[in-house]
Amino acid sequence: MPTPNEIEIRGLHKSFGDNEVLRGIDLEVATGEVVCVIGPSGSGKSTLLRCVNLLEEPTRGQVFVGGTEVTDLDVDIDAVRRRIGMVFQQFNLFPHVTVTENLTLPQRRVLGRAKGHAARVARDNLERVGLADKADAYPAQLSGGQQQRVAIARALAMGPEVMLFDEPTSALDPELVGDVLAVMRMLAAEGMTMMVVTHEMSFAREVADRVVFMDEGRIVEEGPAAQVVGEPRHARTRHFLTRILDPAAAEPPGPDAP
Repeated sequence: MPTPNEIEIRGLHKSFGDNEVLRGIDLEVATGEVVCVIGPSGSGKSTLLRCVNLLEEPTRGQVFVGGTEVTDLDVDIDAVRRRIGMVFQQFNLFPHVTVTENLTLPQRRVLGRAKGHAARVARDNLERVGLADKADAYPAQLSGGQQQRVAIARALAMGPEVMLFDEPTSALDPELVGDVLAVMRMLAAEGMTMMVVTHEMSFAREVADRVVFMDEGRIVEEGPAAQVVGEPRHARTRHFLTRILDPAAAEPPGPDAP
């Protein structure tokens, strides 16, 4: 029996005024699958991710999460969002409260959990990301990588079925990236359904079940990570990866490139 799809995107378009950012996206993410979305800046990657939980409202098309149509006008979007964890480029932690309170406040306000229950869930998830010893610290006392791991723990504390990552390491110093990627590898190994917008090609190659390359609002190429990252078929994908992996060697594709 085929694995059900946790995310289905059908004919998705998104425009901001006259600027068409997404131009007909069709994409499925199976339960337990990790899909990395790569591509140049401005290709629509982050907008695609934000349309999945309706942080951006599509111009037209459909998005389904766990079989529920997110884009249905009658949908309870708050109920759907409780099933989706999202981690942004910026950490968006509350600076005036402790790490533990950053994890417990959303649980209590959104899920209605009792204080003690929320605290136990917070502690468990801080342990998962290796930050149990920072429970009483304030965000300003943490490195950027630690803050991002707290942000991941906060999302996990809500019990999501799907995790969306929007370039979660792009704001970090290079030496801090590894710890965040290690947490994401752990989640992938645990079977978490994940969509990840990233420029970390080694992560995409090692962890993703599939890689999707986007350019100018369209999916240009998608397939197994080893194929798309290691042996891309499309000239535009090859050019992008050359620039990412070896900027000095990059040459623009010719006008007759496929």
